[in-house]
Amino acid sequence: MSADHYFNLCTKNIGVPVEIRCHDGSTHRGIIDRVERERVFLRPLDNQVGNQGQGLFFWGFGWGLAAGIALGSIATLVFLPWYGW
Repeated sequence: MSADHYFNLCTKNIGVPVEIRCHDGSTHRGIIDRVERERVFLRPLDNQVGNQGQGLFFWGFGWGLAAGIALGSIATLVFLPWYGW
């Protein structure tokens, strides 16, 4: 899929929990926080700072800030509908 496809999909689903798998094999889980033309930013699912076990690096207090994932590197995007149930 193209980066434009993932940009549109992520933009329509801000606030939704997802799992993103990249072409390099890394997996990222979180809630879509914001989307830029080339990156998607995720909040951690568990409100944990320093949550590196899921492939993202978070800094700060509370929700923290997430490193952006390049839209062009996304291989699959899966929505997690059961989160919070």
